[in-house]
Order: sequence, then structure tokens, then C-alpha cells
Amino acid sequence: MADPMAADTGFLPRFLMCEPPSTIGTRMQANTRCDDMAMANFAGRLRDILATAMPTDPETRELQPRVLGLALQSRALLVAFADAIETAQALGGNLAHITGTASKAAEQAARIAGVLTLWRDLNAPEVQPCDMADAITLAQFYLSEASRLASAALVSVEIDRAETLRKWLLESWHEPDVLMRDVVRLGPNPMRESPKARAALGVLEKHGWLVPLDPGTVVRGAARAEAWRIVKGAGHVV
Repeated sequence: MADPMAADTGFLPRFLMCEPPSTIGTRMQANTRCDDMAMANFAGRLRDILATAMPTDPETRELQPRVLGLALQSRALLVAFADAIETAQALGGNLAHITGTASKAAEQAARIAGVLTLWRDLNAPEVQPCDMADAITLAQFYLSEASRLASAALVSVEIDRAETLRKWLLESWHEPDVLMRDVVRLGPNPMRESPKARAALGVLEKHGWLVPLDPGTVVRGAARAEAWRIVKGAGHVV
């Protein structure tokens, strides 16, 4: 989820993400519920839909799907949802870290609304507000799941980078102190950008592997605005 290549290509944002907590250890037979009527109704409706002839050109057999419109109030609900999601993607917003997925949330809501509408009535002329409201609720759930998973993946990536930097400092860096420019210029490849280097240094500082030096401390013959003393015996980052 935190892989920028997968996100930026638009591949992952096309999926509805969900990773529910594991139920292992709680799957007791006494808690098993089976609604045979609901299952039969679901199977029957699905069978009816699959048995319905698809709209095709009689000569070319090319699919000719009809346009499913939106009722006026349904469109208003979708527009309001799209605007709210757009606002949340701004710098500092709670969806700024998943703009690729968030940008497609309104489209996903519209698709879900179409499915809900046609499940009930294949000949429905337009999406009603009740279906659009339900679709927006579902889209919001999947968006929150994508946000949670992306945040967790991002933390994992930052920890991995910090561990890579920790090993480099202990095994390849021979000075007692380190500057951020040392990491950017000479450190591991993933830290050759200032934001990534600063984030990794911050994680190591938080976990006791680095101690910040007072501004103006002389390091290698010059006063430094920012530098860290390397601690050799701290606990592991991960």
C-alpha cells in the first residue's frame, strides 16, 4: 500500500481494500450462524441475473450496455461526497497520503450504487438516493481501510529504512558523530534524499541510537547547527 510505484500507476486505487482482523481462536461452532433463507434468496437472485440476456448488437454481438442515470438527489449526494473527499486530500488533510485512492472514491461510490440498483431491479431507469447513500457509506468504509493499511505500510517502510541506516552507522561509518548531509551524501541509497534521511534519523533518535547534539557543537572542526552522537549499545529499532 505504501509502494509509490503501485499507487502512482493507478493500479491499487482501482481495488476496494479491506483487511478485517483475524478471527482465528474465536471460530467456535456454538457461534456459527446459518441463514438458509437468506442464502437461498441470494443464490436465486444471482441465478436470475446471470440468466438474463445481455444487451448486444444482433449482428456484431457487440455489447451495448445502456446508460444508468442518476436521480437528481442522487447526483447531489455524489457531488457532495466528491467535494468532501477532494478537500480531505489537500496538504495536511487526513487523505493526503492516499490521493490516488481517494481521487477515485466518488467513481467507486457511483459504481457501487449502480450495482445496488441493478441487483434490485435490472430494468431500473436511474439510481435512487437510498442506493447512492448506501454506496457512499460503503465507499467511505473501503477508503478508511485503504487509509489505515497505507499508514501501517508507511510506518513499516520508515522502520525498515531506519534499521538500514542503523546498520550502516554501526558497520560502515567510523566517526562518533553524524550529520544529515553525511547520510544524504554517503549513506545507504534509500536515504539519499533529505526527507527520507531526516525521517530515519528521527526514528533512530527516538529509539536511543542517536543523541542530538546542541546547536553550535563543533563536529569535525566546525560548529554544526544539527548533528547526532552515535550510541553503540541501544536497543533494536524493530
